Amino acid sequence: MFVKICGITNESDALLATAMGADALGFVFATSPRQVSVQTVQDIVKRLPPEVITIGVFRNEHPTRVIDIVNQARLQGAQLHGSETPSMVREVAEQVKIVFKAVVAGSQEAFAASDFSADAILLDSQNPGSGIAFDWSLADDMPRGTRLVLSGGLTPDNVESAIAAVQPWGVDVSTGVEASPGRKDAVKVRRFIAAARSAGEGNFDDLV
Repeated sequence: MFVKICGITNESDALLATAMGADALGFVFATSPRQVSVQTVQDIVKRLPPEVITIGVFRNEHPTRVIDIVNQARLQGAQLHGSETPSMVREVAEQVKIVFKAVVAGSQEAFAASDFSADAILLDSQNPGSGIAFDWSLADDMPRGTRLVLSGGLTPDNVESAIAAVQPWGVDVSTGVEASPGRKDAVKVRRFIAAARSAGEGNFDDLV
């Protein structure tokens, strides 16, 4: 089970999540309580082991700008969390090693997720970052063969049930492992990763 800890804002949380076994870390460049600067991310990434996948999170940003920030921050990938079109996703993918496209559960974009040709589709709630879970049965309408990352309201207490219901390729969490906005709770991070690993013991195919 692929596990991504998103909304990382500081080095200590990045090292904590890495030590606990996270496969990927997400850094939010879109407007958010967890928004970070390019310089901050550059400084954090320098301290991370090379096997940890680093993803910049963007919303309705021009593809050229996404590519520039990913390169400046020395990240491996981009997560597009707005109303980006398939052509915009492809433009980013031509220059960025890993691209996730976020879609809202039950939306037209979710039904047509395969059109984006992204490395993975992140299925989220209507209000990303709200900490509120959506109806997991909506994942049943996703195109077959989608490398699905489940997000939206996941916590250490519900992630096992979510994985059992959806059978995703991976899971993504931000609010559900926080002590306060932008600050992670060590116990919650450890419990979340352990629960996700327990529920999804099978190996996942590598992104890189």
